[in-house]
Amino acid sequence: MDSHIYGVSKKTLFLFTLLCLSVSSISALPHQNKAGNSTGIGQMINSNSVLVALLDSHYTELAELVEKALLLQTLEEAVGKHNITIFAPRNEALERQLDPEFKRFLLEPGNLKSLQTLLLFHIIPQRVGSNDWPGHKSNPTRHTTLCNDHQHLITQDSGKKLVGSAELTRPDDVIRPDGVIHGIERLLIPQSVQEDFNRRRNLRSISAVLPEGAPEVDPRTHRLKKPEPPVRAGSPPVLPIYDAMAPGPSLAPAPAPGPGGPHHHFDGESQVKDFIQTLLLYGGYNEMADILVNLTSLATEMGRLVSEGYVLTVLAPNDEAMAKLTTDQLSEPGAPEQIIYYHIIPEYQTEESMYNAVRRFGKIGYDTLRLPHKVVAQEADGSVKFGSGDGSAYLFDPDIYTDGRISVQGIDGVLFPEVEKESTSSKKSVSSVKVATTKPRRGKLMEVACRMLGTLGQDSRFTTCQ
Repeated sequence: MDSHIYGVSKKTLFLFTLLCLSVSSISALPHQNKAGNSTGIGQMINSNSVLVALLDSHYTELAELVEKALLLQTLEEAVGKHNITIFAPRNEALERQLDPEFKRFLLEPGNLKSLQTLLLFHIIPQRVGSNDWPGHKSNPTRHTTLCNDHQHLITQDSGKKLVGSAELTRPDDVIRPDGVIHGIERLLIPQSVQEDFNRRRNLRSISAVLPEGAPEVDPRTHRLKKPEPPVRAGSPPVLPIYDAMAPGPSLAPAPAPGPGGPHHHFDGESQVKDFIQTLLLYGGYNEMADILVNLTSLATEMGRLVSEGYVLTVLAPNDEAMAKLTTDQLSEPGAPEQIIYYHIIPEYQTEESMYNAVRRFGKIGYDTLRLPHKVVAQEADGSVKFGSGDGSAYLFDPDIYTDGRISVQGIDGVLFPEVEKESTSSKKSVSSVKVATTKPRRGKLMEVACRMLGTLGQDSRFTTCQ
């Protein structure tokens, strides 16, 4: 007889326990996709994620910085592991209340690490709602951020909730299953980023300008420079444009050594702003204008060069061409500057002058500000074609802006320098030398002897003559 426990038989109870264990073991297995690969559920980002809400929210300035800092993949991994809390500064705090010099420092490609640290300082890898703030009589709570720094949550006697030194203006503004976004009044700046900014600013303020009237030494000859004869105002610069350029991308422009440099015979800064505004009004070149606006060091350098008397021709890719750029092409430090440098010709060219040149000479090589690479132009289909192969671009919108100092020509592609391929001639020469050394060399006398033996039919008896 089967014994019963509270009206249930032992056999029934055993089968029920076995069924529960099998269901729990199946639910613990990792999910598999169609290919059979195991994937964690937490790694999938759906449309209801807090990251999607951040990109679509009214915190557009912060979302744009997150995209420029290449942090979306990092945040996706954080959301896949646990809930997150984002402290989002309002747009006004990032547009008007932020020091322009500090914002310029954050947007420079060489300071990408500082920008990432700053943004991760606003994210806590756990869910902290407004109800989780400590009371005004309690001690502040300390939370670790995604940049391994710490934020302190404080409630004042007046009832205001603070995170660090910023007040919570919109608590629980965005609530999603995998996180929450709180609106704050100002940007939170970690100490490490502030120190980096102060260090760069101090280095820029240090100048090696000699006192007026002090003798100058020529670095090439190590002799005292002779005073240059007076140059008439408005004359073209004596030295090449490359001597007036900054030593590298994302650095402050060097003072141009052209004639009358400090006097600024031309208003290059206004001319650069004017042609950028013309690109925006013309339409279809917003991406190019955006890069020039964000890369303020490059725009300042162009203005400085024009002020010193140099002329520039800008080959501006349209928005369709810029949209084809990949993240790998733009993620390297200094990559945007190098791309723009390759599209700037240190000459004043119009559509008519370039077309007449390529129609007469076939191919023309124009120097660019990206030394030592040149842009090759040729006639094609009644227009001017730059580059060759798949990386070529046509003159699409001629003479968008021409003021006698700066010329802007619209093209339908982004140009890159051609990669120099190693020629195989050296390999062929090496192999030919090896083949030649397998045969012993014969002198002039041996050649004559073998020729005489050949006439007598005796040359086959000597291996040297074979």
